[in-house]
Amino acid sequence: MHAKLYQNLIHQIKETITAEFGIIDENGVIVACSDEMKIGSTSEDAMEIIHSDERILCIGGVSYQKIFNRNRLEGIVFLEMDGEIGLKFLSLISINMMSINNLNEEKLDKNTFVKNIILDNILPSDILQRARELNLINNVSRIVILIKTEQTKDMSVCDMVYDVVLKLFPNKSKDFVIAVDEGNTILIKELKNKEDINEIDMTAQTILDTLNAEVMVNASIGIGSIAENIRDIKTSYKDAQSAILIGGIFESEKSVINYNNLGIGRLIYQLPPTLCRLFLNEVFSGEAKLLDKTEYKLEVKHETKEKLDNDTVTTVLKFFENNQNVSETARVMYLHRNSVVYRLDKVQRLTGLDIRSFNDAVIFKIALMVKKYLDYSEGRLKNK
Repeated sequence: MHAKLYQNLIHQIKETITAEFGIIDENGVIVACSDEMKIGSTSEDAMEIIHSDERILCIGGVSYQKIFNRNRLEGIVFLEMDGEIGLKFLSLISINMMSINNLNEEKLDKNTFVKNIILDNILPSDILQRARELNLINNVSRIVILIKTEQTKDMSVCDMVYDVVLKLFPNKSKDFVIAVDEGNTILIKELKNKEDINEIDMTAQTILDTLNAEVMVNASIGIGSIAENIRDIKTSYKDAQSAILIGGIFESEKSVINYNNLGIGRLIYQLPPTLCRLFLNEVFSGEAKLLDKTEYKLEVKHETKEKLDNDTVTTVLKFFENNQNVSETARVMYLHRNSVVYRLDKVQRLTGLDIRSFNDAVIFKIALMVKKYLDYSEGRLKNK
C-alpha cells in the first residue's frame, strides 16, 4: 500500500468532494482518509466487504469499491455517499488509486531492473528484452553517481539520504534513484547533451551540499564513466566505486571524485606493490628508504640523516599547483622567495631531482603518489 501517495491524492480532491472518503487496506485498516483522525483505525464493515463476492457495495449509506491487482485485493475505497452521484465519485477515486498503483509498480519494476543490472543479477542476453518490456530506451547516454555515506546503525539516515536525492531529481521516467545497501545510494542520470556532461561535477557537488545541510552526514561521491547504452550502466557503477576508492588514496581532501579525472592514479592503483618499491628505489638511486608512517616522508641514508619533512613536501606540492612558479608559490604560502628556493634545493640535494625541471618534476610527483599507494596497500594488509 502506498499510504503517503494515497493521502496526497485525498488532499488534492477533498475540496471537490465534501463527503468523507478514504482508503482501507487488505486488513481492514484505514490508511488514508479525508478525516486524518481516522487514519490507523479499523473499519467496522471492512471484514464483511473483504469476504463479499461483490466488487461494489453500499452499507448504511457508505459506498465501497474493492481494488484488485492481478487478482489480489489491493485495497478498498470508501465514500460516505450512496446513490448514482456517490457511485460516480467512488469510481473516480478508485481510478486515481489504480493509476497511482500502476505508476509506482512500473517505477518499482524499472528500479529493480536497473538495480539487477548494476549488481550483475541479470543475464546480459536478457537486458535488452526486459528494457523493451519496461519501455526503457537503450541507446541513451547515462552516468552513475554513487553517494557513499559513513556506516551508521541509524537506518533512518539511509532513508533520509535516499529522500534528499529523490527530491533533487524527481524525473522518475528518466532518472533513477536506488538504495543499493545501508551506506550506498546511486543516482543514474540521463545525459541529454554535452552540456550535461560538463555540469555533472556541479550536480554531484549540489547533492553533497544538500546532504550536508539537511542530513548532516559525511558522504563521498564517485562519478562513473558515461554509459552509452543500458548494459554499460554496470560499468559506470563500478567506475564510480573505483573513483571513491582511488580518489580516497590520492585525493583524500576531495569529497567529489570523477573517475575520468583520476589520471595517473588509476594506473598506479593497478601496479603491484613490489613493482612500486622497485620504482622508488630506482628513482632515488637506492638511497631512499620508506618509512612505516603514512606520510610523505622519505628517509635518505646520508650522514646528516636529513629528511624530506612535511613542510618541504607541502611546498613542493604548492610549487606543482602553481605551474613550477617560485614567486607565485612563495606568495600563496606567505613565504619569502628564498625559503621556497631553499626547500627546492633541499629536494635536489637529497633525491638528485631538480623539480624545477619538468621531467624531474613528473618523476617526483609520481614517486609521491606511489608512496601514498604503498602506504594504503600496507595499511590494508595490517588491518586484515
